[in-house]
Amino acid sequence: MAEFIKQSQHIEKQDTGNVKEIVTKALSDVRKDGIKAVRGLSEKFDKWNPESFRVSQQEIEQAVKNVPETFKQDTQYCQAQVRAFAQAQLESLSEFEKEIQPGTFLGQKLIPLSNVGAYVPGGRYPIVSSVQMSTIPPKVAGVERVIACSPARDGEGIHPGVLYAMHLAGVDEIYSLGGIQAIGTMAYGVEGIEPVDFIVGPGNAFVAEAKRQVFGKVGIDQIAGPSENLIIADEQADPVLVAADIWGQCEHDLNAVSILVTTSRKLAEDVQEEMNRQISTLETAEVAQGSWDRNGMIILVADKEEAVKVADEYAIEHVQVQAEDLDYYLAKLKNYGSLFLGEETTVTYGDKGIGTNHILPTGEAAKYTGGLWVGKFIKTVTYQRCTQEASSKLAPIIGNQCRYEGMAAHAVTADVRGKKFSKLNV
Repeated sequence: MAEFIKQSQHIEKQDTGNVKEIVTKALSDVRKDGIKAVRGLSEKFDKWNPESFRVSQQEIEQAVKNVPETFKQDTQYCQAQVRAFAQAQLESLSEFEKEIQPGTFLGQKLIPLSNVGAYVPGGRYPIVSSVQMSTIPPKVAGVERVIACSPARDGEGIHPGVLYAMHLAGVDEIYSLGGIQAIGTMAYGVEGIEPVDFIVGPGNAFVAEAKRQVFGKVGIDQIAGPSENLIIADEQADPVLVAADIWGQCEHDLNAVSILVTTSRKLAEDVQEEMNRQISTLETAEVAQGSWDRNGMIILVADKEEAVKVADEYAIEHVQVQAEDLDYYLAKLKNYGSLFLGEETTVTYGDKGIGTNHILPTGEAAKYTGGLWVGKFIKTVTYQRCTQEASSKLAPIIGNQCRYEGMAAHAVTADVRGKKFSKLNV
């Protein structure tokens, strides 16, 4: 039976105060008052009210000049990785038509969405990687119009690195808008900004609630929660790497969740010792340590079978395996957002640009869904067509089903076809 060497403190998430009510009121204002409400909200929450929220070509060109050349090269590399993987995913999809029975043809078509809006958070860090994760897959899918919103920083517009990444990704329209007002603008449209059909991207509690409330009017990728990471490690794992990977996820914020599941008590002890050494020189130590104290766990299990069972119960966003027999874990693990096999890879690779998407299910959502991918931006639709002979054969069967259900008018639509086409084929 699993043993907790370190247990979470189970501290309640920070009270953000009437999030639902605040979001409901703000979205209602955007629907009713349009750009006027958007300006008021932007001024209130971001101290930002420019002449136009749309970023100009001149501002984009200035950002391109301001960012370091090494940053440009690295961003180009990461975007190429994300684009290549999205293209490979697209190629795995296919349209088809199959003659299910003589004269009855059923088919599948793949139709890209028309309008997608991406939210790129500001907050503690300029998350450049969120640009490629949320805007490149829809571009690869063939979406006609991809827009992006990100909050202004320090009254100076979108962070230049984020703006450069948006430009490089080929975003069609860029807006310096954050929070509830950005989600409302993309969902409902305001003066000069057409609405979208689908919204993607992570954000704070207010952004998450806004996405929840506009769902139905538009589609959304998912409701993103705090970052999560679970590491499965055995006695062969390197405690230096394990400790670094734990701190790497803890620094997101105080609500981040990090779990070590190990078959080795000695490794657990070595990792804790190494964590204490590393935290002493970590620039983000205050947040990372606070996150680990609140939400960190170390769980000792008997064997790899129990390790898989524990990991699947938590259904974590990221699962790392630093243990022997990686093929076993690849075959057996079922509930995760993305899987990182072997000490040679790390969640940070996936977060920033190895090619897979970092917008992943949290809060046990991995039990029923995967992360964002190119297929999210493509409608898989069906069609059917019949010969007269096939229709006359189907008609009495479908008509009988309708009558059994008590749906008389439905039955008539089948009966009249049966009558018409059976005569034609006598």
